[in-house]
Amino acid sequence: MTDKNLWQQFLDKIYTEVNSASFHAWFSDLKLVSINQNKIVIQVPMEIHKRILNENYYSLIDETFFKLTNINYTFEFVLKDEISLNEEIGDVPSKIDEEDLFEEDWNSNLNPNLNFDNYVVGDSNRLAKVAGMAVAEQPGKIHNPLFIYGKSGLGKTHLMHAIGNYIVAHSKKKVLYTTSDWFKDDYVNISNNSNNNVDVVADFKKKYRDIDVLIIDDIQYLVGAEKTQQEFFHTFNALHQANKQIIISSDRSPDDLKLLEERLRSRFMWGLPVDIYPPDFELRCKILRSKLKNMTISTKIDENVIEYIANNCQNDVRYLEGTLNRLMTYTAMIVPEKIDLNFAIEALGDFFNQNIYSNSSIEGIQKAVANYFKITIEDLKGKRKSANIAYPRMIGMYLAKTLTDENFNRIGLEFGGRDHSTVIHACNRIDKDLKNNENLSKQLKEIQNLM
Repeated sequence: MTDKNLWQQFLDKIYTEVNSASFHAWFSDLKLVSINQNKIVIQVPMEIHKRILNENYYSLIDETFFKLTNINYTFEFVLKDEISLNEEIGDVPSKIDEEDLFEEDWNSNLNPNLNFDNYVVGDSNRLAKVAGMAVAEQPGKIHNPLFIYGKSGLGKTHLMHAIGNYIVAHSKKKVLYTTSDWFKDDYVNISNNSNNNVDVVADFKKKYRDIDVLIIDDIQYLVGAEKTQQEFFHTFNALHQANKQIIISSDRSPDDLKLLEERLRSRFMWGLPVDIYPPDFELRCKILRSKLKNMTISTKIDENVIEYIANNCQNDVRYLEGTLNRLMTYTAMIVPEKIDLNFAIEALGDFFNQNIYSNSSIEGIQKAVANYFKITIEDLKGKRKSANIAYPRMIGMYLAKTLTDENFNRIGLEFGGRDHSTVIHACNRIDKDLKNNENLSKQLKEIQNLM
């Protein structure tokens, strides 16, 4: 039997021994380097694979090769930089064997449709998925906390749900997905309890501490909520000291969360901070093809249409999906025999001209408002309340809400860490003024032309 045939038989056998996610995470990208006497050298894509294969799968690898050859081998796992081969990198993890009590009626808040199988991977998010799968396989034992950061719409929430769903499917651990807003609301409800009900406090602590995995999304929205930050600090400590897994997401790195308490930011660095970048052209095409599989237009669409969309949606996965939905709606009205490039340009041309991330990001809106009113972006974010600054600030908040898909909390955060109620007030004020002030409508159009 040749080394090549033996290696293929080994992979085929492993595929039957582990689940699909584990195989593609840890084995599909392995490369056989050499078999010399009783030693087998295997190339792995990333450093973490060395540890996972040694700690979790060494016995399985040993047993599988013994069954195939009746020889007891030793195994060495090496990176491509450590050998002369030039290969590339792969994905991530699987089994969990710890059994904890699990309440059948427990609501994890997880979306079962968001999993690793439909999480499309490219260079911009590969490390994040590798880290996520490692955590999913060994929650509480590796990368704790896992801190995932990147701009809105890049798949952070999908990845967090995928980790949670994997843990639920492969263990009896209790997982809770929440957002910083939900956490804050729960804490405020306790604070507002006029009777200081001990049971209410106990229920809060049980919900957030009597669990095995806490997944909390958009941690940046705790900015300005000092008492809630204190409670989360104590919750974090209680979970971490008990080796319970904590997974956190943010739109910025721990170092950039300057308005959060220093002791919180330092704890976020205890584990692994990992960032997700905007998808490159190749990944955008892969995402589009993946989403098209579940759409009725998949059999009609030309490949150059996919490339056309990928070229025009450069920063946001959500925008890719929104573009496909628009194309599908237009197709349902026109009912073409095929969706070629000319049809796609007709359906999406105006839509791409209004690309909110190239023309109307919050940063772009702030620049346009500042230029129009001859003030600075620092003025818009600052504390000054003079009319020549306060009203442009309200206009900026209004445009941010109407031209982007960001929520009130995010907009307030970008305008100097203001509360969501301030943004709501600004939007209501501009809405009211638009009904009675034709000049304001003209100003808004002129500002948009500056973007």
